[in-house]
Amino acid sequence: MVAYRQFRNSDPPQLVRLWNASGLGRGAAQGLSCDDFDEAVIAQTYFDPAGLIVAVTDDQQVVGFVHTGFAADETRSRLSKRTGVICAVIVAETHRRRGIGRELIRLAEAYLRSAGAENLYAGGANPRDPFYLGLYGGSESAGFLESDPAAHPFLIAQGYTPFERHLVFQRELGPRGPEIVSVRLLNAKRQAKLAEATACEPTDWWWSTHQGRLGSMQLGLTPKVGGALIAQVCVVGLDFYAKGWQVRAIGITKLQVIESQRRKGFGQLLLDEVCRRVRNEMIQLAEAHVRETDVAGIAVLKSAGFQQMDAGVVYLKTSPVVG
Repeated sequence: MVAYRQFRNSDPPQLVRLWNASGLGRGAAQGLSCDDFDEAVIAQTYFDPAGLIVAVTDDQQVVGFVHTGFAADETRSRLSKRTGVICAVIVAETHRRRGIGRELIRLAEAYLRSAGAENLYAGGANPRDPFYLGLYGGSESAGFLESDPAAHPFLIAQGYTPFERHLVFQRELGPRGPEIVSVRLLNAKRQAKLAEATACEPTDWWWSTHQGRLGSMQLGLTPKVGGALIAQVCVVGLDFYAKGWQVRAIGITKLQVIESQRRKGFGQLLLDEVCRRVRNEMIQLAEAHVRETDVAGIAVLKSAGFQQMDAGVVYLKTSPVVG
């Protein structure tokens, strides 16, 4: 028999073992410890034990869990309980196809609805990503990854449909990494240089509870003749992925080029210069995410030698499950 209950403080060792053994694909951090799980998940200020529901056997073995949360509101300064998110759902391989996952989803939805959720999403993506940044998805939350093959058919069967898609790009920084050459890049190099690294400034409460919990720095371009930043990015450490990926990696997020300097190669130059900079610090891989609808963002990543490696899908609950 399997019973269902909310999270207890004694659960992390079993949750971590289940996570590490569940074959979640390349985008899930592997070799997690209880300290890692505590730091990245349980230590969030808004963690609610009732939102993490576990499935246990008669001998109290955890064989599945689902974790839910809520999105940020429009000001990104507090939670909006109108928008519920299923952040993770895992069932032990030995107990699949027994209805455990379906029951976990039902209980998760009941919890979210009881808290006031009007819209239900499956898979986190900013600003609907309350948990697991740094443990699943890579440099940013991107829904459920396509490299996690069990996710899509399961969620479709539970009445969810794809809502948005995020593309995952990577660039190797070792000897096999690309050398970028283009006229636009050369022109941009004549005009701008990489500025000294600074701390990434918190933009809002939601950023502080997410990227702000990871090691990060800001890098940007300034005109060679002096002046304000032309473009900037935030670089975050992906330390939790080192064991699974077998490389040291960083994530590149929040690429911004001032409007008057767009389409002049400065985005491409900044990405290339950042990759060169971190390569000197023995970083072997850079990752960046972009929405599938962001044509300009995709183009600049490709121009800087990034290749698509994966994609993630956010799902929206659109219909009840019959039967």
